[in-house]
Amino acid sequence: MAIEWVILGYAAGAEAIMVLLLTVPGLGPLRKGLIAVIRNLLKPFLSVVPFSLFLFLDIYWKYEHRLDCESNGTCSHMDLLRQHKEVLKSQRNLLLVFSGLVFYWLLYSVTQMIVTIETLNARIEKLKNRD
Repeated sequence: MAIEWVILGYAAGAEAIMVLLLTVPGLGPLRKGLIAVIRNLLKPFLSVVPFSLFLFLDIYWKYEHRLDCESNGTCSHMDLLRQHKEVLKSQRNLLLVFSGLVFYWLLYSVTQMIVTIETLNARIEKLKNRD
């Protein structure tokens, strides 16, 4: 299952970079082309949402079916270490799932906001030129 986490990590990283590029000031001439590219990438990146939900269910299933060393006192030291390692790994993966979802939401929201602002600016220019 490691490849799924790598794919989700790369997708979340790409989303974070795109959000950063959209919000960096001073990219005026490049912004129009960047917005066009990102708007075309929003639909393929939508697959992050069900993929993240699937991986969240995987984390939940592993949490429910993990070895419980606290209820029975028969666990060895290695079992206890393995349990702690699994908990830390689950927490890291949960953070990755939420970051993928949040960065997609941010990317979508920022892109829509910039498109709306550009549309309104075009309307204002059109009204100024008409007067």
